[in-house]
Amino acid sequence: MRTHADSLRWVAWGTSTFTEHAAALDDRDIARPCALPGWTRAHLLAHVAANADALGRLVHWAATGEPTPMYSSPAQRAADIDSGAKLSVDQLIACLDRASRELSAAMAALGEEQWRTEVLTAQGRTVPATQIPWLRAREVCVHAVDLGTGVRFADLPEDFLTALVADIRAKRGLGEIPGGPLPEVAAYLAARPHSLADVPDLGPWL
Repeated sequence: MRTHADSLRWVAWGTSTFTEHAAALDDRDIARPCALPGWTRAHLLAHVAANADALGRLVHWAATGEPTPMYSSPAQRAADIDSGAKLSVDQLIACLDRASRELSAAMAALGEEQWRTEVLTAQGRTVPATQIPWLRAREVCVHAVDLGTGVRFADLPEDFLTALVADIRAKRGLGEIPGGPLPEVAAYLAARPHSLADVPDLGPWL
């Protein structure tokens, strides 16, 4: 079972990995499609930066007790990503760095009682603030693969993959999951390209 410390460690690893690979791109590279349908790499960078800001609003909620939604509306979330995708790679990396640093600092400032504050995710789930690092870890680790610059599920930390499989299995309500190498099972459950044969399509996730 994952711990709070595990999630914070995966956030640090995923943020470093995602940022390192994103920073190696140029403006032509970010205009190319990423692994997510209909999105370029620029869309993905804009999304990951905006997600840090959105989770930062949940941290603010936990710190102050003031209800602060992740996004004002789904339409506004989509509009912000489309707008961000028009930025240059340097601007996107600057946004990503700033948002990631601010989220990290805000989480580090939370006290034990504040971490127990209940907040509302963008999907409408009420969760304790201790879930925020896990939500961010999923974003930066899985989207590091989606960036399409060479990071594979097999490159993600093994304990993160174990936690990811358990999380997606529970959320999808799956009693049984296919056997196979852990990275391939994780990719399958996350609806990403995989090598498993004769498995049903589960539909999109994250």
